[in-house]
Amino acid sequence: MVTKSSRRPAEAPESTGLAALTKLAAVSHEILERELRATIAALEGQALRFEMVIDNISQGICFFGADERLILSNRRYAEIYRIVPEQLQPGLTLGEIVERRVAAGTSAMAADAYLALARSVNSSTTSRIWTANIADGRTIQVCHQPMPDGGWVSTHEDITEFTANRLIADERISLQTLIDWVPGYLWVKDTESRFVVVNKALASDSGREKTSDMIGLTDFDLHAPELAQKFRLIEQNVLNSGQPMIDEEEFVVDASGAGKWLSSTKVPLHNVQNEIFGLVGIAHDITVRKQADVLRDGQAHILEMIAMSAPLEDVLDRLMRLVESQLTGIFGSVLLLDKDGSHLRHGAAPSLVKDYTNAIDGIAIGPKVGSCGTAVYRREPVIVTDVMQDPLWEDYRELVAVYGYRSCWSTPILSHQGAVLGVFAMYSMTVRGPAEAETRLIDFTTRIAGIAIERKLAEDQIHFMANHDVLTGLPNRALLEDRLSQAVLYAQRYDRWVTVVFIDLDNFKLVNDTLGHNAGDELLKTVASRMVECVRATDTVVRLGGDEFVIVLFDQPTNVDRISETLQTIRAAIAAPVHIEEHHLRTTASIGIANYPKDGASPKTLLANADAAMYRAKELGRDNFQFYAPEFNSRAHEKFVLQEELRNALARSEFALLYQPQVDLRSGRVFAVEALIRWNHPTLGVVSPMTFIPTAEETGLIVPIGDWVLHEACRQNKAWQDAGLPPMTVCVNVSARQFRERNLVGRVVNALKDSGLEARYLELEVTESLIMQDIELAVATMNELQALGVQISIDDFGTGYSSLSALKTFPVARLKIDKSFINDLAADENDQAVTSAVISLGQKLNMRVIAEGVETDDQVAFLLKNNCDEMQGFHFSRPVSAQDIEKLLNHKN
Repeated sequence: MVTKSSRRPAEAPESTGLAALTKLAAVSHEILERELRATIAALEGQALRFEMVIDNISQGICFFGADERLILSNRRYAEIYRIVPEQLQPGLTLGEIVERRVAAGTSAMAADAYLALARSVNSSTTSRIWTANIADGRTIQVCHQPMPDGGWVSTHEDITEFTANRLIADERISLQTLIDWVPGYLWVKDTESRFVVVNKALASDSGREKTSDMIGLTDFDLHAPELAQKFRLIEQNVLNSGQPMIDEEEFVVDASGAGKWLSSTKVPLHNVQNEIFGLVGIAHDITVRKQADVLRDGQAHILEMIAMSAPLEDVLDRLMRLVESQLTGIFGSVLLLDKDGSHLRHGAAPSLVKDYTNAIDGIAIGPKVGSCGTAVYRREPVIVTDVMQDPLWEDYRELVAVYGYRSCWSTPILSHQGAVLGVFAMYSMTVRGPAEAETRLIDFTTRIAGIAIERKLAEDQIHFMANHDVLTGLPNRALLEDRLSQAVLYAQRYDRWVTVVFIDLDNFKLVNDTLGHNAGDELLKTVASRMVECVRATDTVVRLGGDEFVIVLFDQPTNVDRISETLQTIRAAIAAPVHIEEHHLRTTASIGIANYPKDGASPKTLLANADAAMYRAKELGRDNFQFYAPEFNSRAHEKFVLQEELRNALARSEFALLYQPQVDLRSGRVFAVEALIRWNHPTLGVVSPMTFIPTAEETGLIVPIGDWVLHEACRQNKAWQDAGLPPMTVCVNVSARQFRERNLVGRVVNALKDSGLEARYLELEVTESLIMQDIELAVATMNELQALGVQISIDDFGTGYSSLSALKTFPVARLKIDKSFINDLAADENDQAVTSAVISLGQKLNMRVIAEGVETDDQVAFLLKNNCDEMQGFHFSRPVSAQDIEKLLNHKN
């Protein structure tokens, strides 16, 4: 029993250990297997999570080994390139993937080119980023990172939207930068007139530091309610009507308080559905232009005021207001130099305090009289920047300090000849000198003020000259009527007399002819001053012209003897010797007297009757005086009345022109008209030129009358041309008195210039006898006229005494055969001989020949037979009005 039991224990440990090892190995294997499965599961879970992470990344990711085979890619990679994810299994080569991309249309380039690019990048050790624009319009950004083992990892991102957004952002930044560069205002508003976009200029002038500070604001946040409401209504009209507002002028006040004029354009904005969703506006500052317009318009208005003879104080006041409208904080003033040349008088200062302008009115000029008095004294600008410190204002500081004026810049106003007329000053409340703009305005203002002041002085002088005789300084005919009218009114009221004394110096022409006009002028001045000394200050001595004078004795007693005493005194004063150089002259006078009311109740009648009495004194041997009696020289009375009425005829527009056609005998064409004057007398009717032309010649009135004829004829001819009538010549007669005028050529030039008529359509007719008075002067004048292009013809040819040698030197285009040779042309052989001779003579001298006064067919037949060029007369037409000329020519055409 013991033996058996002892062997079992010995065997047992071996088998037990082996079993234990086996069991331990099994357990270890189980543990290892369990751990491996756990590790695998963990790795698989980790891989799954990694895969899920990769698949959820917004970028496409792919891993490639050194053999260019795909190790891993996510779903986004497949989506980016439009490849089914199941087709992108690990192990695919890069080439196979590229072929799939090409097939899907998502490759940026051909397969070979892409493979070459990838290999080139992968051969480097640095990463590379590029963008690829694929065929479907998307932009892909690729980041390629080589790996140390020869493989690589790359990310692919669709940046199409990002690029677009970035582009939009860049565009908005660029747009804001661009609109900020716009020099004017630019903005966009929505339909509620809220700012959506503004540029820097608008934001800055609106008091905002940034443009973003303006977004959402309206005009009510920026402007006064009335102005904001006005803008709102305009914009609502644009939005509702869909019609833009183009270049409208608007006035605004910016944040600094400065007023500005803008030229604004506001245009509605439409979306793709053509709906209005806002408006865009642009405006540029036109303040400078507006001020220039105001200055130009103001200057034109002031010049018009000057031309229309507006009162000088009104012109200067308007000028000062214009200057002040151009500047800020400036007060303008004009002081005028008075007649004594030593004091300054108030001219205009609309904005200066009245007490101040009253205080300096009449201030004397001098070397230390403020700015203005000193400027006139020195005849140069005086710029005082601080009146409280400048020594020129030492005596006037207390005066000016009350009103706060601190600087004063004064400039003398000069005439075109350099004479001082006054001074212009600019006052400012600040201590400073003039800016450039103010200096320009000073120059402008002094020029305009100078024109205005000089024009006023000239008008005063012209008024004096118009009413006074230049030689003697006595009142003239124009003033006589007024003085005499006043005297008559006074006499009517107080039952007194008025005495009109008509004086004509005897043999005065002899003094001029023997001693010359200078001696004659001295005699006239001496006699005039003596007559003034013989009468009272209330009486009037008038020089009518030449050697004729009129004295109006005012407020006379009803006593002829007292009047005779005065006349004897005047007569003796005239007859007293006159010493001129070495000559002792004595002159006498023929004197006529008419008394109101016995000899006439009106000034005109009194003058006419005094003139008639004077002629009676001449008839009685001169050197005496005669009182008017009705039987005195009625013819002289009529002549005087005619002269007076003739003087007024021009002013009353009583003259008119008729026109008689001139006809080409061969063609029958009207090629010219002769202008013929008629006087439409208010009571006598139509007065023949034969009645009034001699009187006009005698009195010299033919010069202004002839000037009127010349201007009116040229004007009418140009009017016919403008109305479409065929161009023709207008012929105007020139009298001997006109022809002797030194400025005849100038008068012709003025008539042509004023009418716009070309010189070739004007012909002047001069008489044969006129030319022969002074052939040398006549030829010179005609040459000047011909140089202008004006034609010359000889009127009434055959009645004078010109020689053939003289005739051939005349620059004459036509000869006019006097009608005295035409009247009996059909029957009178002598007239026929003269007429045919004149025709032949004229044509051989290369002149055209026209016959005037042609009335019958027989006369026309003779003229045609003898090759006369032209005719004029009743046979074709009487002298007719301008309107009838138009009808006649239109009928002929």
